[in-house]
Amino acid sequence: MNEKDLLNRLAKGDKNAFEEMFTIYYQQLVVFASKLVYDVDLSRDLVQEVIVNYYEKRNSIEIHTSLKAHLYQSVRNRCLNHIKREQVLRTHHSAIYAEKKDSNQAFYDLVEETELENRIYQVIKALPKQCQKIFEMSRFEGKSNTDIAEELSISKRTVETQISNALKKIRSKLSNYIAVTVVSFIFILLDYILRF
Repeated sequence: MNEKDLLNRLAKGDKNAFEEMFTIYYQQLVVFASKLVYDVDLSRDLVQEVIVNYYEKRNSIEIHTSLKAHLYQSVRNRCLNHIKREQVLRTHHSAIYAEKKDSNQAFYDLVEETELENRIYQVIKALPKQCQKIFEMSRFEGKSNTDIAEELSISKRTVETQISNALKKIRSKLSNYIAVTVVSFIFILLDYILRF
């Protein structure tokens, strides 16, 4: 994606550019927001508000970093403002707001984690269809290789091979993105992101 071109098209009111921006950033921003407000439906609403607000005010908003960074920061601010408004009714949100507001490192950690989850999601969705299905049945539905083989009418050896291929592909695609030491943590994240 050429972000400069996308920004130029957005500035001209190109609706296709708006849809493209939504497609590219919406999912990962929802995951990011949910880490702050712990509510997926609320996260969707807040992210939609941010994206629509950006489009409506695109000609008066100055972006000093990148569109992605701007959207992340805007979502963060929108989430924190929501938490602040709700803290009287939800006292536990008060502590969350203070922690997130005062910790830039926590913010950057969440951005990095969200980016990683999005990358993993993209890698899995790019797997061949049968490989992807077998991998998800194994890792996210908790089915045994024997059960998968019977359900799909294939050999157990084929199931094992496809899972092995999926893991190799994931490690290969993420080798330049993360340290090997977090590979085991990936699958916890995968279970989370596939719920969106």
